[in-house]
Amino acid sequence: MCSTMANALSKAGAKIAVLDLKAENAEKVADEINKNGGQAIGVACNVLDSASLKAAHEQVSERLGPCDILINGAGGNHPLGTTSKEHLFPEDLENSELKTFFDLDPDGIKFVFDLNFIGTLLPTQIFAKDMVQNGGSIINISSMNAFTPLTKIPAYSGAKAAVSNFTQWLAVHFSKVGIRVNALAPGFFLTEQNRTLLTNPDGSLTTRGNTIISHTPMSRFGTADDLSGTLLWLCGEGSAFVTGVVIPIDGGFSAFSGV
Repeated sequence: MCSTMANALSKAGAKIAVLDLKAENAEKVADEINKNGGQAIGVACNVLDSASLKAAHEQVSERLGPCDILINGAGGNHPLGTTSKEHLFPEDLENSELKTFFDLDPDGIKFVFDLNFIGTLLPTQIFAKDMVQNGGSIINISSMNAFTPLTKIPAYSGAKAAVSNFTQWLAVHFSKVGIRVNALAPGFFLTEQNRTLLTNPDGSLTTRGNTIISHTPMSRFGTADDLSGTLLWLCGEGSAFVTGVVIPIDGGFSAFSGV
């Protein structure tokens, strides 16, 4: 999804710095943008390490100039912060093959919170300083489960709720220096991270995948391109009086009661 957003911003005229934990991944996206006539660089960076972020910021500043749009796209879940079943029953405690709430690993939960929340906070500390004098736009990536938690993934739901709350806090904090802070809240997008959870090897939907589609009025998963329009609006002059909002992009999932 982030590579699609980078391409969309490039087509709108932005110079792009793609940051990824692995340099080859960042450079692959940057090369694609450059081949399409844009201007982009790929930089290796660990969003959980201030020294790595500072080194990346130095490279970006030298090659592209100051940052005026920041997309905090790092995020993800971890199996150690996920339960096996949606609901707990007494007999589950006797089944060693199941992971119940009581088996959740604090290290797994910490990993999820660090990646999603700290991985948003630290890049903002490093890159948003460029915006203090001239303003800018920060886009965080929340999730629909920040509004109402999804079953089985308490760590991810809680971490994305923290991102939404942080988005509102930061929007107020930065309001006097012209920095707007908003967030996208994707609904169910089929990505490499969740493909095996939502689809079977033959491409058919899993039970969870069917549940999602049945509760999404538009009857499909989102695609990365579905984020681009809202992203460009939040980064442009048309949203000059918009800050502190978390915008659902969910095919109507949040509007449907299930009945």
